[in-house]
Amino acid sequence: MTVTTVSTTPFADQKPGTSGLRKKTPVFMQRHYLENFVQAIFDAIGGAEGKCFVLGGDGRYFNDRAAQVILRMAAANGAARVIVGQGALLSTPAASHLIRLRGTDGGIIMSASHNPGGPTEDFGVKFNMPNGGPAPEAVTEAIFLATKNISAYRMLEAQDVDLSVIGTTQMGAMTVEVVDPVADYAALMEKLFDFAAIRALFASGFRMRFDAMCAITGPYATEILENRLGAGQRTVVNGTPLPDFGGMHPDPNPTWAKALMDEMFAPLAPDFGAASDGDGDRNMVVGRGIYVSPSDSLAVLAANAHLAPGYAAGLKGVARSMPTSAAADRVAQALGIEEFETPTGWKFFGNLLDAGRATICGEESFGTGSDHVREKDGLWAVLLWLNILAVRAEGVRDILEDHWRKFGRNYYSRHDFEAIDSAAADAMMDELRGKLAGLGGLAFNGHLRVAEADDFEYLDPVDGSVSRRQGIRILFQDGSRIVLRLSGTGTEGATLRLYLERYAPGPEGLDLDPQQALAPVIAAAHEIAGIARHTGRTEPDVVT
Repeated sequence: MTVTTVSTTPFADQKPGTSGLRKKTPVFMQRHYLENFVQAIFDAIGGAEGKCFVLGGDGRYFNDRAAQVILRMAAANGAARVIVGQGALLSTPAASHLIRLRGTDGGIIMSASHNPGGPTEDFGVKFNMPNGGPAPEAVTEAIFLATKNISAYRMLEAQDVDLSVIGTTQMGAMTVEVVDPVADYAALMEKLFDFAAIRALFASGFRMRFDAMCAITGPYATEILENRLGAGQRTVVNGTPLPDFGGMHPDPNPTWAKALMDEMFAPLAPDFGAASDGDGDRNMVVGRGIYVSPSDSLAVLAANAHLAPGYAAGLKGVARSMPTSAAADRVAQALGIEEFETPTGWKFFGNLLDAGRATICGEESFGTGSDHVREKDGLWAVLLWLNILAVRAEGVRDILEDHWRKFGRNYYSRHDFEAIDSAAADAMMDELRGKLAGLGGLAFNGHLRVAEADDFEYLDPVDGSVSRRQGIRILFQDGSRIVLRLSGTGTEGATLRLYLERYAPGPEGLDLDPQQALAPVIAAAHEIAGIARHTGRTEPDVVT
């Protein structure tokens, strides 16, 4: 087999975001485009010589072809071994676990997470570190620098590896090990949760619906929920991963998982509902007739985690992204443990987890996880909910209402304005930053008076690094809060995320509709930011 050095020139648009590089699939399929980025990864981490990597993806369109390219490039760059999920499939949390379990030098994950897939939709590639977590900013900046200076990449001339068969084979001097993508992850879940109690719950007649959204979590959920825990057949729907996710938008929120929401609010609804996203790291939880916001879910899981065997010793700390509601903070304070507020992006939790200062982490964007891996983990969150339901012998509504009575309720919502003109979005944010210093003391919508306003800056308590311009915060004197930031997870234009929060201490006012409770905060946000004036939008595309 021959190693070829292929001359190339840089692409200007290969700057990784919070979760790697995401582009439209035809962009990745351009000559040299994927190859340039993969070579830049190897160059940025000091080369691949003698190293071992994990490789897998969510099964979206181009996943299979990209895997073969990455394997040939790893071999050409001198890698000793690549561990690949069968069929080039691995959920993101399973990949993180496999990196940690096998002590590899990192892994390459092919996914655009919750973004749609297909020939004209989205594809993505990211590098995860030896701790199993996403590459930190220093590494992604090094990768970007390498993409700007690349002049050649290395490729082994070889036939495709049969990734459908579990076992080992050689690609030149490199060993390719194809593994069951589910087995190791399922074994980890059995260690963390009381499977006997959950099996007894299902045996009692408890009914559940899990919508895998034709994405990667389907095989994991089927094996664990139906085969190991005894949930009824067809508990898992849309359970076969498809290259275009069956035409679905694999983002588990009330808008895109509407079929699940309709079922859970119907007269004969199951007891519990859940969904996961394209690569398996996000989750949505729904009870019979009641939706659980991601912020509330994080708080409830933190308050009840001790009911699961893997967390019986208690939590070391709880971390949340800045836009996530403060509900989890109140739990941490009651437990007497550390609480952390980080920028958006799971990589910011990595230092806290590695340092043993946090056990459970969560983001408002339907991501929750713990120190068992270094990614958010959708199915893990669902299993922890099931463990809590089994031990407490109460329904989702009962648990939520009990939580609000104890801690108060953080009414919370996120409004997404998608695919807006990037220049207009940047102009709006720049104008708003210019007004921050003068907002203090001003009143909006009649009675909401600003206490303080800033552009969030994070000082990492572990390594001392500083992350600036992480989202604009406007805090009102009554405890209400507005956060605005532009998301880095899309592939077209800009997505403005508007986060809205209002705290109700109780005992009254705990049963309002969230949009009704937040109406004054929503009006103030539009007035302060001038959203319609800058973007032409008066209503969000997605409300969660």
